[in-house]
Amino acid sequence: MIDLFLLFLSAAVINNFIFYRFLGLCPFIGVSKKTSSALGMGAAVTLVMLVTSLITWPLYTYVLEPASLGFMRIIAFILVISTLVQLIEIVLRKINPSLYEAFGIYLPLITTNCAILGLALLNILKEHSYLESIVFGAGAGAGFTMALLIMSGIRERLELSDVPPAFQGVPIAFIVAGLLALAFSGFGGIT
Repeated sequence: MIDLFLLFLSAAVINNFIFYRFLGLCPFIGVSKKTSSALGMGAAVTLVMLVTSLITWPLYTYVLEPASLGFMRIIAFILVISTLVQLIEIVLRKINPSLYEAFGIYLPLITTNCAILGLALLNILKEHSYLESIVFGAGAGAGFTMALLIMSGIRERLELSDVPPAFQGVPIAFIVAGLLALAFSGFGGIT
């Protein structure tokens, strides 16, 4: 049980997909302007990561690998991820149209979010069990959401700050992202 907690904590904080692995930077920069949209995107990515872990591990373990089709895993995983995102997009459009509009182009971009594909591949490469892959997916999603929320809080404050014109907008966002990545690297210790 403690190992699962440590796996979750590792995926969320120490090996954070944004600040350590640098995966999923497009929605990180694009959706982190407002906390409400960051929370919604984080929830959507977490859901996709969790369900991706639920589906891709058995798909690889019980279908692709026994049939000697392991080389097809990237294509199979992308099909699973794109189907999940389409389902979430349909549901979100019906349940919360304002959040759907706030995401704009970034919701369909979850399909090509390398963090989600990276999660599916890391579950296989690290030889996680089924339960470990689910916990890893939940931790990765929680870490992704946490990174979005931290960045959105900082960016909302920066909107009210006196930032030099050359650094306003995306440049200051990249500087902050770099500083956050540097701060999060301290969780992993010196290697």
